[in-house]
Amino acid sequence: MTRYWLLKTEPSAYSFERLRADGTTPWTGVRNFQARNNMMEMRLGDLALFYHSGVAQPAAAGICKIVTTAYPDFTQFDRTSEYFDGRARSDRPIWFMVDVAYVEPFARPVTLARMRAEPRLVGMTLLRRGQRLSVQPVMPHEWNIVLELASETSVLSPDPAPA
Repeated sequence: MTRYWLLKTEPSAYSFERLRADGTTPWTGVRNFQARNNMMEMRLGDLALFYHSGVAQPAAAGICKIVTTAYPDFTQFDRTSEYFDGRARSDRPIWFMVDVAYVEPFARPVTLARMRAEPRLVGMTLLRRGQRLSVQPVMPHEWNIVLELASETSVLSPDPAPA
């Protein structure tokens, strides 16, 4: 059974367009235990919303797929990496990652404001106050609602379509 996730990144660090060009990428640098644990729950074929944060209009830009199960994040061992963790050992890694593959963009990005305006998404992890996890679960009904919002073209929508 497919599970659904949301992966946050700042476009200046790694954008959905870069994933499109690369095809696949390791999801490195997660340094929050709950986000790490979420990645360890991921299975091959699970789908994720690729979410751009740290911008004027944070938004889900498209869909990616989990193409590996969790394995040790190599950046924790690299002394030159901003994600180096001196506590980690190759025989006892602390941090894990998965590889993700580009699937498809949304015809229209689904902004955080649009999601907040949707009453059916009231319980979504992303929308809870204080939730800043870079890797978080998405319930199947939430996934379907976000996909519905991504396909909207109505001029009555709260957000204008991107230029």
